[in-house]
Amino acid sequence: MSAAPPRVAVIGGGPAGLMAADVLSQAGVAVAVFERMPTVGRKLLMAGRGGLNLTHAEDPSTFLARYGRHHGALAPFIARFDATAVRAWAAGLGIDTFVGSSGKVFPVGMKAAPLLRAWLARLQAAGVHLHPRHRWTGWDADGALRFDTPAGPVGYRADATVLALGGGSWARLGTDGSWAPVLADAGLDVAPLTPSNCGYEIAWSAHFRERFAGEPLKAVRLSITDPAGQVHTRQGECLVTAAGLQGPLIYALGAVLREAVATGPATIVLDLMPERSEAQLAAALATPRGARSLSNHLQRRIGLKGIKAALLREALSGAALDDTGAIARTLKALPLQVLRARPIDEAISTAGGVRFAGLDHRLMSTARPGLFCAGEMLDWDAPTGGYLLTACLATGRAAGAGALHWLSTRQERNIC
Repeated sequence: MSAAPPRVAVIGGGPAGLMAADVLSQAGVAVAVFERMPTVGRKLLMAGRGGLNLTHAEDPSTFLARYGRHHGALAPFIARFDATAVRAWAAGLGIDTFVGSSGKVFPVGMKAAPLLRAWLARLQAAGVHLHPRHRWTGWDADGALRFDTPAGPVGYRADATVLALGGGSWARLGTDGSWAPVLADAGLDVAPLTPSNCGYEIAWSAHFRERFAGEPLKAVRLSITDPAGQVHTRQGECLVTAAGLQGPLIYALGAVLREAVATGPATIVLDLMPERSEAQLAAALATPRGARSLSNHLQRRIGLKGIKAALLREALSGAALDDTGAIARTLKALPLQVLRARPIDEAISTAGGVRFAGLDHRLMSTARPGLFCAGEMLDWDAPTGGYLLTACLATGRAAGAGALHWLSTRQERNIC
């Protein structure tokens, strides 16, 4: 009689957990996926409402650089499951993809639901068992996994476990970071969770906030100096909110912003007219305006109006608005004081989590052999644009493969 296949528990039904389950089940392992919410993939479906950005088609070195100081830790996993591999994986589920004008990769239908349905169908055909409404609470004294369920506490004994519990944002979708103290108590090294891809607060005037909250700020260049004195600059667009600023340009510099405001307010600098030099602006504005109002003069001479004109008035007032040199300088370097990040539950993703130093090259905990970690619960972050999902899929795949390797070596040791 053949021995029963080993049992692996995958805790977390997001992209990383489902990818680990995919790898394990295709190898013939008995896989049980435990999810605290009523259904799996909720954050994936939410992210896909405006078009599911799977990955990004750009040069591999540029792609890896998007992960900032964490790029070295993630490099081996992404090298084995890069943007090309993500597209091939989606094609294997019957989902064609295309590259948008910005380099972002989307499913042809743009939505997440068809991909998730096809993925779940493959997992279920491979014998994966889904257990919704199971909130993991740790281990019992004998090492069995513990879960809270609507029917009461239950236990599950696994030969290996993959944790893919997400970060600490969007708690309503099941990712609240409650796992962090459980793992810290178990001896794992966990960095505090902080908001990433989030808005930052700025003390707008009441007039500006009431008039322009919800308006996009397009074609601007943002610069910020990090604590080491290095200037970081990106060009793009962001969104003015009642609380401050958010959106792609803010997210792209999120890691630097987060570090800059860690000890108090920090200053960012906006170039409102990056296509023109300060000298060009000053020369255009030096033409006498006669009876025209300042607003009309700015619009006629340099095309400044709307939200950018209002930002200028946030920075300058009184006699300074009669100084064309001061106007030109401010348009090229308008300072804004950033107070703090918005609350973590408003963030798209989080930084912090299980540190790579406490994991081996297969993402297994050195403090608890047989336990693997994957996805956003690891200590890394990245801007939006397909980078988050790619790293979740890549580390989920690596954790699944790592669990397979652990099971095979353990079986060899038992035989010997």
